[in-house]
Amino acid sequence: MDSLQQTQLSDSTSNSSQRTAFTNTSLISDAGIDYTPLQTLLAEQNFQAADQVTLQKLCELAGPAAIQRKWLYFTEVEQFPVSDLQIINDLWLHYSEGKFGYSVQREIWLGVGKNWDKFWSKIGWKTGNNWTRYPQEFTWNLTAPKGHLPSSNQLRGVRVIASLLAHPVWTKLN
Repeated sequence: MDSLQQTQLSDSTSNSSQRTAFTNTSLISDAGIDYTPLQTLLAEQNFQAADQVTLQKLCELAGPAAIQRKWLYFTEVEQFPVSDLQIINDLWLHYSEGKFGYSVQREIWLGVGKNWDKFWSKIGWKTGNNWTRYPQEFTWNLTAPKGHLPSSNQLRGVRVIASLLAHPVWTKLN
């Protein structure tokens, strides 16, 4: 076997193990939510569909009213179980090679002094005065800027993402 074949075999083996790493890990939700569909989409690197499923799962966490309206109030985020938000974040982190997830977004947000304009630009949601149009102008692959995904209903303004980035899960992880 030549070195190119060995590299390709190694790459396919690492991709395969990366995509199945969560199979043996607990995806047990304190809220009784099934995260398998999100895991499957992320393992396939179908980031656009995974983004939509992430919002659905967040709405499930928020309850029947949020499921019906298909978006969140910032006050609902505060009630999310730590374990559930951690599962969502861990799945995004794992399947994006550490590039996407709420913890990545939080790190960037804190790094820019919680300045929203700098944050939006840094994660690719805004260029100058122009917002990145959802979904057509978002980058749905690993070439996206660090922290670009999940979008988590970015069209609803700052309060929901501020609640996500300030959730108690992040202090429990440190």
